[in-house]
Amino acid sequence: MPIKRVWAPQIDFSVLRRELRLPTEFPEAALSEARAAAADPPRPAVDRTDVPFVTIDPATSRDLDQAMHLSRRDGGYRVRYAIADVASFVPPGGALEAETWVRGQTIYLPDGRIPLHPEVLGEGAASLLPDGDRAAVVWTIDLDADGETTGVAVERALVRSRAKLDYVTVQGQVDAGTAPEPIALLPELGRLLAERAAARGAVNLPLPEQEVERDGDGWRLVLRAPLPVEEHNAHISLLTGVAAAGLMLRGRIGLLRTMPAARPEAVEKLRAAAGSLGVSWPEGASVGAVVAAVDPGTPRGAAFLDQAAELLRGAAYTPFDGDVPAETGHGGVGAPYAHVTAPLRRLADRYATEVCLALAAGVEVPSWAREALPRLPKAMGDTDRLAGAASRGAIDLTEAVLLHGRVGETFEAGVVDRDEARGNRPAGGTVALDDPAVRARCVGDLPLGERIRATLTIADPVARKVEFEHGGR
Repeated sequence: MPIKRVWAPQIDFSVLRRELRLPTEFPEAALSEARAAAADPPRPAVDRTDVPFVTIDPATSRDLDQAMHLSRRDGGYRVRYAIADVASFVPPGGALEAETWVRGQTIYLPDGRIPLHPEVLGEGAASLLPDGDRAAVVWTIDLDADGETTGVAVERALVRSRAKLDYVTVQGQVDAGTAPEPIALLPELGRLLAERAAARGAVNLPLPEQEVERDGDGWRLVLRAPLPVEEHNAHISLLTGVAAAGLMLRGRIGLLRTMPAARPEAVEKLRAAAGSLGVSWPEGASVGAVVAAVDPGTPRGAAFLDQAAELLRGAAYTPFDGDVPAETGHGGVGAPYAHVTAPLRRLADRYATEVCLALAAGVEVPSWAREALPRLPKAMGDTDRLAGAASRGAIDLTEAVLLHGRVGETFEAGVVDRDEARGNRPAGGTVALDDPAVRARCVGDLPLGERIRATLTIADPVARKVEFEHGGR
């Protein structure tokens, strides 16, 4: 799917910072602890600097959580995944730890980030930048030729990244057959892991994402589909999260990322939608397999994927200590799963990783990590809602500014969702414009998965509201 870009004038996103009461500067006590930790970084006893790790991230990122090295082993594969060892930089019980609980996660707005950690750590000493040795938590996961995990180890170690790679460059190298040795196996292994995930019922929605990016003195609204290497990279992270969940469940302590499996009636509703949209659903095919075969670049494909997103609801953090929870799976992953791969940007990963390190070493989980587990679901739930509100608010504001002054114009759009009239709310649904890349409510009798002409009736930057109409009321 091509990238769609439309320029928007100056936008003041500070209104979102004030409205959502997002944190501003770090308290001086927290900054002092961060500076002290950066000045005297940890040096783990285990040395893995001989492994030529590399990172793959967006080109402008400096908060680098993960570095990888992939190799063949005994007819299968070895995945080495180094994760920033944030816990070694954050003293338990100190001002910095307290401030990270206030923040919960890094929140992204078009005009800047609200980081979880001070820059001296998050984009400096704790980040896996290719400018020297770094403390890391290294996962070593062995797989057989079919992609099944045969061994898992996790340890604190000293690592050295050889290169800061970006997705666009790596995709070009993969396409040209010139990807460097540490990641040359990424497409092969990524596809294998994706096939295994689909076979166990995982559901991956390849929906293009709306993004707001700077363009000179203004902003552009971008609709961007993930590159194949981004999907492959995500499967390495998922593999690690599944390995972490396995350790926790065997050790009977941890923090899982859970999601209910899709209800049978919801799957039947999606199957009916597939029929009406002309999406093939072969006998015996899983939801994940059907979704993977759909082209999100077509109106009907986009509508089907929008309907499929309804299956992926109810994600939560589930702590346990002693008794294993009744529900341990993640419906989107198709297996038990835990967040451990983004500790620079997500609070829970620091504590979940510490649990895994203790279990792998056969020692007691540190009390500071154990005592945090039952408090993390609320902290992460609160910050997830805040991050979602910031992201959606930025998109809504950009759409309204972009379309302001164009009320009364008619646009080509695809219908990706529809709903019936309810109370004072008229029938309508969601439409996706091709140009500009806007998704908004449209009032009217909408044909799901079809192309329509929709007239813009509201574009209000103050209310951050955009609405269209199809046909007469």
